[in-house]
Amino acid sequence: MRTNQLWMKRMMKFGLFLVMGVSMNTSAGLLGFGGNSWKEEVLLHDGQKIIVERTVQRGGQQPPIREQSLVFNMPGTKQRVIWEDPFTEDIGGANFLPMLLEIHNAVANLVVYPMGCLSYNKWGRPNPPYVVFRHEGKQWNRIALQELPLELKTPNLIFSSPDDEAKNAGQSVVSAETIKRLYASYRQTEFRSILREALSKERINEKCMEMVYYKGAWVGPGDSIGRRLMDSKSK
Repeated sequence: MRTNQLWMKRMMKFGLFLVMGVSMNTSAGLLGFGGNSWKEEVLLHDGQKIIVERTVQRGGQQPPIREQSLVFNMPGTKQRVIWEDPFTEDIGGANFLPMLLEIHNAVANLVVYPMGCLSYNKWGRPNPPYVVFRHEGKQWNRIALQELPLELKTPNLIFSSPDDEAKNAGQSVVSAETIKRLYASYRQTEFRSILREALSKERINEKCMEMVYYKGAWVGPGDSIGRRLMDSKSK
């Protein structure tokens, strides 16, 4: 029992945040309690710009992002594309912080950052710490970072507390220049550009301990006491 309590304390210490120094502030809603929507001007690698509609829904006393979406029209075809990050029980909210949306050879690619330790573990502890999706046909499929074209490297979506930052910008459409200035304030290299080289294991482990989801709870990979506890609850 003591070992399990220590794990719980460590989880509380690290919290649900993998992003160090990134705030997740409460915001007043425009779509009901804890909700917000806005538009962003997204600068693509070839100089084109597209308008992205974003929605975030929060909930609780100190609400994390509960669910979110991105909506945009493909250049040329004007096909309306939607990406959604719904609430999941294992995380207790949405999974990601979107960073980069790009169109390459008429195909949409989206790079997101796992939002917190639980999401990072759920999505396989990627290193570099990104999850990449590609819109193929009518759905988004996960692809390896190596499949993302090398020229797609500059983040172009509001990253940290996006609803708060959009409100603070005071613009009907948050400009690409405003988004660029936000990224210039980040110290971590993995936020300023999409890295292709892995971070050190020491740095990854310092930010987020390894955990596995076992019968409705997150436990350490070697936590036999935690597993027995969940086994007893599932009987």
